[in-house]
Amino acid sequence: MTEELIELAKKIRLNVLDMVTYSKTSHIGAAYSIVEILVILYFKILKIDPLDLKNKNRDKFILSKAHASAALYATLVEKEFFPKKELQKYCIDGGSLPAHLDKTLVPGIEFSLGSLGHGFSVGLGMAISNHQIKNIGNVYVIIGDGECNEGSIWEGVMLASHLKLSNFTAIIDYNKIQSFGRTNDVINQESLFERWTSFGWDVVEVDGHDLKQLLDAFLLEHDKPKVIIAHTVKGKGVSFMENKLEWHYKSPNDDEFMIAKKELGGC
Repeated sequence: MTEELIELAKKIRLNVLDMVTYSKTSHIGAAYSIVEILVILYFKILKIDPLDLKNKNRDKFILSKAHASAALYATLVEKEFFPKKELQKYCIDGGSLPAHLDKTLVPGIEFSLGSLGHGFSVGLGMAISNHQIKNIGNVYVIIGDGECNEGSIWEGVMLASHLKLSNFTAIIDYNKIQSFGRTNDVINQESLFERWTSFGWDVVEVDGHDLKQLLDAFLLEHDKPKVIIAHTVKGKGVSFMENKLEWHYKSPNDDEFMIAKKELGGC
């Protein structure tokens, strides 16, 4: 099974490469850092059926760092939410897959998002609703480490802890680079574990590209909200993109495309 998941991660990265190169858009670095997290969520954790998207007991996933949408679209294709040919419509005029998420256009998207900090609060609201009506569905939200600078995150952290929302799991994509520099240079994040623990959350720290560590972290039982601090690498999988701020913004040129495709095992 692990080999199958590794192959899925490879396919997703190759599809993302095609998407951002064709549309000449960016955020490939942010997309690559969450691929393994998405693979475990969609193929091991989430109770969701592409043929029954309105099931009231389904699990819900929110990508709060919505600029990494390309990775989510490529994952949804592998889960058969929509045909692969739709990926050609990513971030182009008149296309059906916008750079930021739009639930009216894409099957499997729970909420339209763009501004950082909003998705966490939306997911929290969904978890509160499920808790109040005794719905069995769980809610999972991926947030960025730079996104943790947003005040709305910490308001939600306090409320989730106060309500003891055991149906709510946050995953921090801790790739240590945000839009204008190293995350710890902008606002220091080195004490994330201690911060979330002090707010009353169950905290697990893992290698965000290790499929087994991720799966074990998701499966850990908890009687209060849980956060998984996933140490990741921006641009993971392509040597010249890894840990490079510019790949928050750049799209590959023809030569870079071919090099990246070869490194990812696509040719």
